[in-house]
Amino acid sequence: MQISVVNSNLCHPIASFPSSTFHSHRFSKRISGNGTWVRERTRLYVNSSNSEAKTDESSQKSSSNTTSSFLSFLCPLLKVFSGGDPSQQRNHTLEVATSSLASVARLPWGSRVSTGSIDNQYVSSNPPLRLQLFEFEACPFCRRVREAMTELDLSVEVYPCPKGSLRHRELVRRSGGKEMFPFLVDPNTETLMYESGDIVKYLFKQYGNGRGPSTGLLESTLFTGWMPTLLRAGRGMSLWDKASTDLPPKMLELFSYENNPYSRLVREALCELELPYVLHNIGEGSTRMISLLNASGSNKVPFLVDPNTGVQLGDYQKILAYLFKTYSSAASA
Repeated sequence: MQISVVNSNLCHPIASFPSSTFHSHRFSKRISGNGTWVRERTRLYVNSSNSEAKTDESSQKSSSNTTSSFLSFLCPLLKVFSGGDPSQQRNHTLEVATSSLASVARLPWGSRVSTGSIDNQYVSSNPPLRLQLFEFEACPFCRRVREAMTELDLSVEVYPCPKGSLRHRELVRRSGGKEMFPFLVDPNTETLMYESGDIVKYLFKQYGNGRGPSTGLLESTLFTGWMPTLLRAGRGMSLWDKASTDLPPKMLELFSYENNPYSRLVREALCELELPYVLHNIGEGSTRMISLLNASGSNKVPFLVDPNTGVQLGDYQKILAYLFKTYSSAASA
């Protein structure tokens, strides 16, 4: 059985899922670009059918608890090997080497736009309102969703939720009822979703224009799933203890693609600073390449735009230095 729900106001159908029912609740408030709560809206969950609900719920709780326990164990352990304060001088040769190995572990996912069965690979999939993704960089399940977004050529709002998060973890708990990541908010269909596999299927169903996830994207092995987290020694996992508690008025913008080793280093920093940003995915075949060329004069990523200061930077080392200097607690004092 398949059930589709259509929002008459937005005229965007919610993707069909086999053997599922939708339960409508109140989404207390939605986060806006500047981190404030805005108007109330309905939220829709995709839940398993009654005959499978107890089994699925038990399985999800077990998986979630195991992952949470593993990350809780990894977090302090990896911090020992991460080089300490992320704002201090780094061994960039080692940083790039480990990030490049992390990219190799995730090849070919998150590097190019998926073409699938569509006739024109340059068709834009972007919905009228940007999707909102609550995640943290070191999480292997969040990585899977970001890879799917690269394949779908989507621009999304990212709200980092590192361990020790002061803002965004609480928003997820209030909105969805539990602190679990990744967490997707789709204001176009008024949908809220946990579980990386479900999110990836939803994204391709809703915004894939006939495409499907690339082979292996929905699978995760110890090597391909956790290796980037281990290689990067937990970077992008915890909130920097000197991060500013003040939210910038405007969201930063990052041109990137998931499996780029230099972009990974910048996303880690944005996560450790808990800075929300608009992620413009620029995978191979992206419709957004012209925008990047116009903004930077180059097709290289990462490229950061900070509308709060007018700064635009394309070198990852300069970006890191800028972020930790500009958005430290000392700078905002």
